Amino acid sequence: MRKPTILALAVAPVAAVAAIGIMPGPTRLTGQSTGDAALAAAVREAVSDPEGHRGLAVAVVENGRVRTAGLGDRDPDGRPVEPGTPFEIGSITKVMTGMLLARQAATGAVRPDEPVGAALPELTGPAREVTLAELASHRSGLPRLPATSPGDLTRAWWTNLTGGNPYAGEDAGWLVEAAGDEEPGDRRGQVRYSNLGVALLGQALAARAGTSYPELLDRELLRPLGMTATVVATDAGALPAGRAEGATGSGRAVDPWVGSGYAPAGIGYWSTVEDLARLVGATLAGTAPGADAATPRFTDDERSRIGYGWFTTRHGDREVVWHNGATGGFHAYAGFERATGRGVVVLGNTDADVAPIGLRLLGVPAEDADRDIPPPVWISAGLAVFFTFLGGLSLLTTARRAPDRLTLAPAAAWAALYLGLGHRLGDWTVVPAWLWPVGVGLAAGGIALAAYRWRGLPSLAGAPPWRRLTGTVVSAVFAVLAGVVIAGG
Repeated sequence: MRKPTILALAVAPVAAVAAIGIMPGPTRLTGQSTGDAALAAAVREAVSDPEGHRGLAVAVVENGRVRTAGLGDRDPDGRPVEPGTPFEIGSITKVMTGMLLARQAATGAVRPDEPVGAALPELTGPAREVTLAELASHRSGLPRLPATSPGDLTRAWWTNLTGGNPYAGEDAGWLVEAAGDEEPGDRRGQVRYSNLGVALLGQALAARAGTSYPELLDRELLRPLGMTATVVATDAGALPAGRAEGATGSGRAVDPWVGSGYAPAGIGYWSTVEDLARLVGATLAGTAPGADAATPRFTDDERSRIGYGWFTTRHGDREVVWHNGATGGFHAYAGFERATGRGVVVLGNTDADVAPIGLRLLGVPAEDADRDIPPPVWISAGLAVFFTFLGGLSLLTTARRAPDRLTLAPAAAWAALYLGLGHRLGDWTVVPAWLWPVGVGLAAGGIALAAYRWRGLPSLAGAPPWRRLTGTVVSAVFAVLAGVVIAGG
């Protein structure tokens, strides 16, 4: 066996073993708990798989009594989740926007059947004829998000790679202008989930009231219910203290989603299970401002109907009124069952779905609670495997045939960068984490082989120098971008 091969085979297992200490892996719900011990135990029984979760805050409302508990960690440092820990709540804010419509309609401030253009005269195009009720019930025909330009697509792609905020800079004026370019089309009248539509509704209600959406929500709903911990962050400086930190199920840190334009649809809002339990309890009792929003008015499918924001869905012989929420690093669920008078709130600080936990706590059997769990995103799983092995395999080939150092050096650098991309972008809740150290060993063997050949190679050979140097510069630019992705933006 030749000396270079022996060197590569000797280095590879050592590097693989050393990499075990930093190999990726799913977050896991730890054993620490706060609040009601019996509820915390019930939540652990309701969690089908602790992997992918980091921390959970839970509230159960029953017979006028509220019980709360925190489980696991609020951040990578292991600080415990408490019932008063703020979480991003995402689209749960949509039910509050629907309740604002019901409240404003009850006082005569607006009519549900009036066109949104009456409240927003600056709105142009066919969207101005859509009614407030259609916006609240996702029957406007408007898309989930407005059509995007190539620049918008690039920004969305980049924020997804880096775990950034895709809604940055999109204020109320931007939202109204974007909605004016949309055509409701023949989907109008059918339930078609739309962040754009509910955001437009909230901005219209605020404009009619002569104030901002956060102030309107605070005045009409939050303050009357005593929800003092529910706040909006329109920029990073307004994030609540002591908050949970969001992450993917693989532990990748994710920036909070902040902004003002999409606030009525759930961007920038933070709350606690204690606050949301007040909302659920008062809506269940019919005493919350705009509680009538939870009354189902329109058909979604054979199992579900919708009111203003709130969905009502059958699970076997049970009927649950609910809404969930999902941002880059958080999941949320709020629901109640009128027949039993029981309500539940579950907040989590990863992208793992928490709705099945809430449904189990409401008494829905596991087979019904789990039926709507989304499948894994196989693209992220594929990235984990692809990036983990691409660099090492490529370098082993290049190290044997490289004509010069200018070819060898970028290949060695990319072997390391690909490992970083796989570590950060891969879905390690699906892919076995031990594959990553194997990839490290492969890359390390290639680097050892490259180092052995380095002294015997010229700096530059082959193609015209300008062409080779141009290729190296382009590779370096992409390497810098890859480094930014690995570092988290």
